Amino acid sequence: MLSRRRKLRLETERTMLRLPVHSDFRTWAALRVDSQAFLTPWEPSWSPEHLSRKSFANRVYWAARASAGGTALPLFLFRREDEQLLGAITLDNIRRGPAQAGTLGYWVGAPFARQGYMREAIRAVVHHAFSMLELSRVEAACLPENVASRGVLEKSGFKYEGVAQSYLQINGRWRTHVLYANLRGDRRGRTDIG
Repeated sequence: MLSRRRKLRLETERTMLRLPVHSDFRTWAALRVDSQAFLTPWEPSWSPEHLSRKSFANRVYWAARASAGGTALPLFLFRREDEQLLGAITLDNIRRGPAQAGTLGYWVGAPFARQGYMREAIRAVVHHAFSMLELSRVEAACLPENVASRGVLEKSGFKYEGVAQSYLQINGRWRTHVLYANLRGDRRGRTDIG
């Protein structure tokens, strides 16, 4: 099952998504360094080892295990025309049973922001979540002032659901987030009870 998952490749008009591999390290580290000021306001604080090869190797191993185990789908986002790494998107915290849901997180490098790449990636991952993973709900959260993230979620079919107080530690502080969700077949207001 792991070998099949490693070959997972999602494509959009301009992008390709796949699991990270060890050879992505230098490109990933360079993009993270170049985008640090851009990303820091929206992310958890980086550990001192965040950009180390060992930390990246652990990330690659976790991605393979999580994908094989069906608990997460951590993907790197590349531009198809030149295989440039653009960012990453992860469908994490995949819950089965009555929930059939997962949580979406993503980042894009500063040079590639606001060019529609992440919107394509989100749509591809959500489609995969609904059609191949048979999830019913994909959730996402962002800081209220992150207008770009809110916009990409709304343009990707997510609907605002509310506010979560002190939801995540971002840049060293507990921060309130706005919550969004995309439902398979968007059944809001309907139930299967007759």
